Amino acid sequence: MDVALRVAVVDIGTNSSCLLLEDVENPGVYEVERRTTVTNMGRGVDHTGMICSDAVEDVCSVIADYKARYEEMGAERVMAIATSAVRDAVNGEAFIAELRERFELDARMLTGEEEAHLTYLGATAHRPEAGPTLVFDIGGGSTELIVGTGREVGFHTSLQAGTIRQSERHLTSDPPDPHQLEDLAADIRNLIDRAVAAHPDGPPARAIAVAGTPTSLAAIDQALEPYDSGRVHGYRLGMKPIQRMLSRLSCLPLAERLRVPGLHPGRAPTIVAGTVILVQVMRAFGLQEIEVSELDILHGSALSAAMAPA
Repeated sequence: MDVALRVAVVDIGTNSSCLLLEDVENPGVYEVERRTTVTNMGRGVDHTGMICSDAVEDVCSVIADYKARYEEMGAERVMAIATSAVRDAVNGEAFIAELRERFELDARMLTGEEEAHLTYLGATAHRPEAGPTLVFDIGGGSTELIVGTGREVGFHTSLQAGTIRQSERHLTSDPPDPHQLEDLAADIRNLIDRAVAAHPDGPPARAIAVAGTPTSLAAIDQALEPYDSGRVHGYRLGMKPIQRMLSRLSCLPLAERLRVPGLHPGRAPTIVAGTVILVQVMRAFGLQEIEVSELDILHGSALSAAMAPA
């Protein structure tokens, strides 16, 4: 295959930092390599409003490795994006400036709207049209809800609800107290109900869930050791299996959650909050099943970068 363009996307998220390398060749886009590192950059941002210095150094260490890799792999176009934690932090602009100074990396701080559109583009890129589709991304600091048909987004909202943010707000004991879980669920449902009040349409024809919570649950449900993206992508999760996993995970202290087959240790501290958010989204939209996708904002960003003028 003659490669038309090799694109690298670096996603600096609240919970993880990711690298995607893709080859863009008309009419297809082909993944070359994907890396995900749980960096927990958003720790404490909800309480202090600041990205802490340790988090900055942890992320920069990962970015240094990613830069070396995408240069080694001959990336011709590089796109770096930053999302919720950087948007919310008082020192978010300073962090972006530091990336530019240390790595010559011009990271874009995405708005909630941009994040939603890129996530929808990535999740739906290789699927046939099937009526209204809900795409949702449970991040560390925010949750994006997008409803569209075909390639057109009809509704989107960015909730200030994420796995790190809600864990810090509500889940203060180990394992979480049942009352904490109830308060978390009520908080999430209130946020969703207020956000989707302007979207009176009925349940979507299908729902696609991206990012670490649904992919982790798909891996746990299949007891995948090691993780197998081929078996995770496209996996269907019903409400009952999700609720069973939530009951199991929320009863385990962190030390035991770290040993759950299929669960990456870096996601063990926040998987309970993420699963609560997932259940509440499904209930709000009347869903009994979701499809898990490995194609997310990274893939959408690669497509966007490939379509941009050189």
